[in-house]
Amino acid sequence: MALTAFLSYLSLEKNYSPHTVLAYRRDVETFAAYCKEEHQLVEIDTIAYTMIRSWIVTLVESGIDNRSINRKIASLKAYYKFLLRLGDIKINPLSKHKALKTAKKVEVPFSEIEMERVLQQVEYGDGFEGIRNKLLIELLYTTGIRRAELIHLKVSDVDFHTHTMKVLGKRNKERLVPLLQSTLVLFKEYYVVRNALAVMVDEPFVFLTKSGKKFYETLVYRIINGYFSKVSSKVKKSPHILRHTFATHLLNKGADLNSVKELLGHSSLASTQVYTHNSIAELKKVHSASHPRSKE
Repeated sequence: MALTAFLSYLSLEKNYSPHTVLAYRRDVETFAAYCKEEHQLVEIDTIAYTMIRSWIVTLVESGIDNRSINRKIASLKAYYKFLLRLGDIKINPLSKHKALKTAKKVEVPFSEIEMERVLQQVEYGDGFEGIRNKLLIELLYTTGIRRAELIHLKVSDVDFHTHTMKVLGKRNKERLVPLLQSTLVLFKEYYVVRNALAVMVDEPFVFLTKSGKKFYETLVYRIINGYFSKVSSKVKKSPHILRHTFATHLLNKGADLNSVKELLGHSSLASTQVYTHNSIAELKKVHSASHPRSKE
């Protein structure tokens, strides 16, 4: 029953998405299954770190990468932290655990040429889904909002008069994001076909399925992956890569890091600095091509 209470806590108090809650559940249940099969232990609530360490060794030997193992352990750590909070245990067995080392993850943003191609050369069509999908890609690229922020965006959040959009970010923190004229034009085109949906219901959210229902995470991913597969050979094509692209292109054009931080809705500069890798590469090119000493 402790696991059920934990999952309810994640969903109701932490406001985690169903997808995230499911991932936590699978991680905890996987460890429980290991304990039962390998050590005949049914109850995992009170357990020594040595047992968890043996599970980690098993995961490493099975070929699972360190990043995935760290995620599983993070789920388990959160579970024990919850039990500690309830008073069911006195010590979190993972309190002193150190995450496994992982290789630095470098995400490659789309180039300006790829963005131009996907927005100007790809055929979207004049129907509801085509106009909606083009707006979705344009909005993610020109504002840098997260996938969850896009899904929860409401019609009332878009202000055509001030050319701004209200975004509800992490920890329910609101921010205003400016909208380009090209994006506003697409919004107006989309609203025409959105309001003409035969199955239209009183739905407050901007992005809807063709059946008039609220958007969901996997659909956003499928749309991004589908259209960018036509113009890019990059392995990873996701909503987050568009957010990465937004930040990188702004920084490449000389945008201030603090301004990009505010646009992205980051709480600290440290989070924004991960996007400077490609900007520095661009600066190196400029430096090499422009400095008088570079020709010697």
